[in-house]
Amino acid sequence: MLITGHTGFKGSWLTVMLLELGANVTGYSLEHKTERDNFALANLRDKVYHVIGDIRDTELLASTFAQRKPEIVFHLAAQPLVRYAYEYPWETYDVNVMGTLSVLENVKMASYVRELIIVTTDKCYENKEQIWGYRETDRLGGYDMYSSSKACAELLVASYRNSFLNVDKYETHKKSVSTVRAGNVIGGGDWSDGRLIPDCIRALEAGREIRLRCPNSVRPWQHVLEPLSGYLLLAEKMRENPREYSGAWNFGPNADSMKTVCEAAQLVVKNYGAGSIKDISDKNAPHEAALLFLDAAKARVKLGYKTRLTLEEAIELTLDWYKGYRENDVYNICRNQIAKYNS
Repeated sequence: MLITGHTGFKGSWLTVMLLELGANVTGYSLEHKTERDNFALANLRDKVYHVIGDIRDTELLASTFAQRKPEIVFHLAAQPLVRYAYEYPWETYDVNVMGTLSVLENVKMASYVRELIIVTTDKCYENKEQIWGYRETDRLGGYDMYSSSKACAELLVASYRNSFLNVDKYETHKKSVSTVRAGNVIGGGDWSDGRLIPDCIRALEAGREIRLRCPNSVRPWQHVLEPLSGYLLLAEKMRENPREYSGAWNFGPNADSMKTVCEAAQLVVKNYGAGSIKDISDKNAPHEAALLFLDAAKARVKLGYKTRLTLEEAIELTLDWYKGYRENDVYNICRNQIAKYNS
């Protein structure tokens, strides 16, 4: 089992989930960003085969594949931030597109790889700010650099699947390839700049007001365990029937989790027990989507996927991590939250 980007927020949670399932995990990633990251505090470095490397380092990535011979690959390594991409567009496209190309090339050449799941984003669609959810067959696009880079990655994967790993020729290559799309994922251990929950926690811990750039933007909030459970369910189905389950998949929450940024921040303050909120929206700020929603009917019908948490429950679970990370064993926090989610 290989996870690229295992030191990141979603990657670290996926690593814990796989370890709890008894998997032998190899991680390939850049170093974690801070000593408070979920990866660092959960001591995951000591629990997996840990490789520090850039996804664009083709020689190191190829040698990792050759040495570890993974049957399943989860590709999460990415530049994941919208506002960062405005400042560093070259890096964003290089990592998100060429990094994905590096993974695809290694998978294509590796006889031992059976499944590849590539994580993109809900922002890969051409967003028309519509009130109904986007389906996997809707047009790809992306207004900003980050979103566009992920749409490019989706197109790249589709071309590789058509050209080299076509399901009609499965008996020749023996590989199944899927992309998974989710967004506005929250959970413990995320400290990225420009994301709502980390920004809220930093402000609350410092005794400052929470400053919201886009308080009225509506987002499909979901706890990190929701889409990750979907990815694992998809991997299981791909193993059972690789032809049927190759393709693109949305993993979004129920409609009642569609709340404004301000409403989500208010729930954080309520759960934390303190704090205030200030609107700092600026009409001249870089564009960010005001409304975005996924239709996950395909995953519900074909995979049996369903979300389990309300937004209130997702924020409560998230805040439990941030309230407890200083004094408790973080791996146990993650393990207990996974057990609670699965119960």
